[in-house]
This record gives sequence, structure tokens and C-alpha cells, in this order.
Amino acid sequence: MRTDQPAWTPPPSDPEQPRQTRRILRLFRPYRGRLAVVGLLVCASSLVSVATPFLLREILDTAIPQGRTGLLSLLALGMIAGAVVTSVFGVLQTLISTTVGQRVMHDLRTAVYARLQRMSLAFFTRTRTGEVQSRIANDIGGMQATVTSTATSLVSNITSVMATVVAMIALDWRLTIVSLLLLPVFVWISRRVGQERKRIATQRQKQMAVMAATVTESLSVSGILLGRTMGRSDSLTRSFAAESEGLVDLEVRSNMAGRWRMAVITIVMAAMPAVIYWTAGIALRFGGAAVSIGTLVAFVSLQQGLFRPAVSLLSTGVQIQTSLALFQRIFEYLDLPIDIEEPADPIHLDTVKGEVRFENVEFRYGEEGPATLDGIDLTVPAGGSLAVVGPTGSGKSTLSCLLPRLYDVTGGRVTIDGVDVRALDFDTLARAVGVVSQETYLFHASVAENLRFAKPDATDGELTAAARAAQIHEHIAGLPDGYDTVVGERGHRFSGGEKQRLAIARTILRDPPILILDEATSALDTRTEQAVQQAIDALSADRTTLTIAHRLSTVREADQIVVLEAGRTAERGAHQELLERGGRYAELVRRDVRLEPTG
Repeated sequence: MRTDQPAWTPPPSDPEQPRQTRRILRLFRPYRGRLAVVGLLVCASSLVSVATPFLLREILDTAIPQGRTGLLSLLALGMIAGAVVTSVFGVLQTLISTTVGQRVMHDLRTAVYARLQRMSLAFFTRTRTGEVQSRIANDIGGMQATVTSTATSLVSNITSVMATVVAMIALDWRLTIVSLLLLPVFVWISRRVGQERKRIATQRQKQMAVMAATVTESLSVSGILLGRTMGRSDSLTRSFAAESEGLVDLEVRSNMAGRWRMAVITIVMAAMPAVIYWTAGIALRFGGAAVSIGTLVAFVSLQQGLFRPAVSLLSTGVQIQTSLALFQRIFEYLDLPIDIEEPADPIHLDTVKGEVRFENVEFRYGEEGPATLDGIDLTVPAGGSLAVVGPTGSGKSTLSCLLPRLYDVTGGRVTIDGVDVRALDFDTLARAVGVVSQETYLFHASVAENLRFAKPDATDGELTAAARAAQIHEHIAGLPDGYDTVVGERGHRFSGGEKQRLAIARTILRDPPILILDEATSALDTRTEQAVQQAIDALSADRTTLTIAHRLSTVREADQIVVLEAGRTAERGAHQELLERGGRYAELVRRDVRLEPTG
């Protein structure tokens, strides 16, 4: 299993944090109308909450001492009404903010998935599948609390703090100063805690990505088969346990980071009412202005109303710092450079005849790497067939990847009907080129759904016709559920030859004018190969066909055969012509004859 990480994952430096914060805020821009409603609800709720202590003061200082039961009843009803209104506003805030948060998460998930769909094949060959899945599932999922509730909590708490401070000043400015003296210290502590948790969160998400990759690779059908047959199940379990143990340590560190500091803040805030009572008593003892019981109780009530949102603000700051690490990992993927893009003004071909040319093509993996292909000049007329053969590592499969733009050439050009494939729109390219490879991929879905992946609107009759042409209809019809039979993970309920014929039927449905067969029968036994070859012959009829072959028995009828060696054209010609030359192709044929089973 590969353990390499994506080549491009630089963490942003601290100076980039303001830019990253602005970028996060832009995610909420499409929903600013709903957020404005939340803001109004928050302001209204805060004003109602602040009014309650003033009603309490009037009850204690006026209504009860003077025996005014009418006023007492009115003030008490006002307090009850305030609680009801605040609760209703809170429910509405939660509904709107949660909806906005989930929409933002949906936008992020979709943006990351769409970005990955545009990445070149090279990105996926160097990135573990579990790493990609972890970014979409774990990282975006880990932001849920922050995205759905933090924005509302932030606005709500800031509004509550501001309204409460104004109300406290209106009651007694001296006690307000005493109450606010320690707030700067609390803010400093929370920032330190947030920075610490952000660092740990980055490490934790990376560890979760490693675990997700291990699970994806080792618990797939292929991974289980490999582990069992190699006797490595216990070793894989120990390896997973070690990775899980590392995650335990990071989770504990994440949850305990700054707990003692935050505990000190909680203790100090819990002690503040006593400090206020003591301050009021000392001020009265030394000749200061007397503070009424109602004012004192109302002030302490407001003070608690201040500290609750203040502590929540500090906690929100910590959550935001932690979530910045997750946003950073998501933005890394959103900022990945796109290697293969559709041109700004692409050419669209309504009809593709199928002429293919490779004109002085050069290709290398990486700017500094050796040339995998060099000086390739080939022409396949519309409806013609070209077979590419050669030893392993000669560049055969790489050549086949250039036509559908899985990779782009680094020199020369590849054309379809005289148009550079880099100038075509992706839709034209997808309609023009069909690929049947050695590794057939089937989804964990029904046979019909796998076939309709090529043509979603295909009728049942079209499915049957394609399956008949691919020599697989009788087998499908004999299954208990016919075309509704679920093929299993990666099609493991079907044999290699059956999977290949399903892939051929899928390509027949797509009906591309150009067909690439990349070692489509190399992993099959002779009998199965003959059945698949019949399906391939039906598929190749009247199409431009590029065949990449290891077994030369499958290419003898090709119009033109090219032998590649070390990325260069060693020979070209028809089968009989090349045999008569007695060159490299003839050697490959003799090797094939020796390797063919005799019994």
C-alpha cells in the first residue's frame, strides 16, 4: 500500500490567516439575506434579555416595598413574556443558522468533489484514495458545529455583551469597571488555547486521513484478498492499531488543551458576584453612594448575563482557531492547480469521423523526468485500426492516455479529425473516445445501472442489444435478478471475462467513433479471451481502433502495427510484412508462440 502524501500540501503561514478568514466569510455571502434575518432576531433577543434585570429591579425596589400588586403582576408578566419571546427567537435563529450552515457545507463538499473531478490522472496516481475521502468526509464533517452554529453564536454573543455592558453602565458605572477589569486577561488566555488546539487539530486530521486510507485500502475486496492470501491480516491489524493509538493521544491532547486555563476563567467568573457584593459593601462603609438591593441584584443578574456570552465568545474563538486548521486542509484541495483544463474558447464537433494523428509526440512524467515517449508520428485513418506492441515500460499505455487527455503531451500534438485534442471541449472528447482497459471498474450497483453509466437514458432494449453484441446477454439473463442483479464491490461477483464483456457492452452503448483497447484481454485465459475477442470484434466494427496489446495473437488483423521500444518507434507495418522483416516484431511473435499453453 502506498504511504505517500499529495505532493502539494503547504500549510499557510500565519500572515495568510486574515486572507483565509476573508475567504471563509465569502462562503456565507450567498446567504447574507438569511443571515441578516438571524442578525435581527439576535438583536431583538438581546434587547429583550437585557430588559429583564431592569424589570427585576423595579420589582425589588418599588413594587414589593410599596405593596403595588398591580405593578408587581405587570412586571412579572413582562419577565415571563421576555422569556417566551427569547425562546421563540432562539428556535428561529437555530433553524435559519443550521440551514445556512448545512448549505455552506454542501457547497464545500460539492466544490471539492468538482475540483477533484477536474484533476489529471497524475494526481490520483500519487494520492491515496483514503486521503481524498478523508478531506471530503472527515475534514468537512469536522467543521459542522463551527459552520452551522458558530456564526450565529458569534453575532449573538457579541450583541449580548455590548447590550449588557451598556445596561450595566446605566445601573452603576463603578461596578461595571470592576466587572470588566479581567476580561483582557481572559481574551489573551483564550487566544493561546485556540492556537494550541489549531496545531493539534491539524495533526489529528492528518492522522485521521492516514487511518481512512488504511481502511479504504485494506478493507476493500482486493485488500482483504491480498491480506488473507499473503498471511498479513494480523500485521495489518497491528498497523491499524498503532495508527489508532496515535489518534487516541491526539484526541486527548486536543480535548485537554487549555482546560486548566479555561477552568481558572470559570472559577474567577463564578466568584465575581461575591466580588460585586463585597465592592458595594466596602463602598458604602467608606462613604460611597449606596446601591439599592434591586440595583445590586439586577446588576449581578446582568453580570452573569455578561459572563455567559463572554465565556461563550472565548470558547467560540477556540473553536474557530481549531476549524481554521480544517478549512486550511479543504482550501489546499480547492487550490490544487488544474493540469488539464478545457480551453477558454473550445472547439465543438457535432460529428466525429475518427481520424487520429500523433504528430512528433513527446511525453514525460514530471518536468525533469526522462522522456517516456519521444518523436512519435502515427496516423490512423477514420475506421482504421492501429495496434501498439512492445515490451513492458515501452510507453504503450501512456500513448493511449494521450488521446482522451488523461495526460497532456509535453511536446508535439495529438489530433482528432485534424483538431488538436487540447482545443476540443470535454464533451466532444468524451463522445469521441471510448476506452476498454485491462482493469475493468464496475460500481456496486445493478448490471443495468452499470451499463446506463455510459448512457443514462438507454432503454431496456438498448441494454439487451449491447449485451448481446458483447456476448454477455445470456449470462445476465440467467442470473436470479437478471439485469437488476447487483454486481458487488468492483464487480467481484463476476469473472474477469464477464466483467470485460460488461465493460464492452457499456462502451457499445456509448457508441464512440474512436475506440482504445488497452490490454483488454491480457489477464484472461485463452478460452475466455476468445469469447471476449468476439465481443471486441463486434465493438470495433466501423470504428477507429487503437489496440494496446501484450498478446500478439489479438493484433494480427490490425491495418497497422507499431512496435515501441524505450518510447520510440522501432518498427511499423502490417503483421505479415513485419514477420518477413525478421526484426523486433518477429522476435516478439516467436516469444509469444513459446509462451502459449500447449494443453
